[in-house]
Amino acid sequence: MVRSHGRAGEGGKAPRRMKKPLAAPLFLILPAVVLYVIFFIWPAAIGLFYSFTNYKGLSKYRMVGLSNYTTLLADHDFWSSLLRTFEYILCSVPLNVCLSLLAAVLVTNRKAVGRTLARTLFFIPWLVSPIITGLIWRWMFGEGFGIVNQVIQGLGGHPMRWATDANLSFLVLILAGVWAGMAFNMLLFITALENVQTSLYEAASLDGANIWQKFVHITLPGIAPTTFMVVLLGTIGGIKEFAMVQALNGGGPGTSNRLVVQYIYETGFSNSRIGYASAASMVLLVILVAVSLLQMRLNKKTGGR
Repeated sequence: MVRSHGRAGEGGKAPRRMKKPLAAPLFLILPAVVLYVIFFIWPAAIGLFYSFTNYKGLSKYRMVGLSNYTTLLADHDFWSSLLRTFEYILCSVPLNVCLSLLAAVLVTNRKAVGRTLARTLFFIPWLVSPIITGLIWRWMFGEGFGIVNQVIQGLGGHPMRWATDANLSFLVLILAGVWAGMAFNMLLFITALENVQTSLYEAASLDGANIWQKFVHITLPGIAPTTFMVVLLGTIGGIKEFAMVQALNGGGPGTSNRLVVQYIYETGFSNSRIGYASAASMVLLVILVAVSLLQMRLNKKTGGR
């Protein structure tokens, strides 16, 4: 005798599925959505609108169409600051990735002594605000009062022109940015390293692989998604860098190390050309999206997940 399962056979009708309530989830995410609209969507919409005007911070303004964008395309100062920004990224991001990964490997090595203390020391820079970071490095590399020049003079050398030489000032900016960003990236790499299967290392040891071969053929492929994330976040953060640079050297000497966000800030607030600065912000937004999409596509082609 065949037993019927449940009530599906009664009247030939299948049981109704209970509908999941949607009101509670929507109610819970509503505050986040409201805050996102207020602090992100609405300012972006206002900026897009102002980019088509000659708004200068006053109540009166007029529509200028694409005039701001056409002028921006021929603005040497904008492209110069954008080029300097990409130079900063090309120098700081690879160095940051290498040093962060090195620090993560060291603090996850079971044979290393003082791993807990090392993690704490490496993590401290991330707790410091960008403005304080800029002031610290400005104090360290000051020409007349900096600790670095005092050490150089104590060793019999000549003081370096850290603030008045464009290349040296740019070098200090790179070092400060790497120092500030290492901690967070190190934490990401630590998590990725701990998730690599130990059985792969054991199998490689049985096959006679050395430490370098294990690192290249097991560690690097195992942490590839995290490496991509670190590069992407570092690139976006470098494009948006402002507070640290403002506190460190103000884009100096002169405007030789002025990054693109500083240019937008000075144009909008110092020169009261908010409409024009809004157009520059919109162009920067497009560049950010393009860079992100390009990196994601390259990661997909190289086999990243």
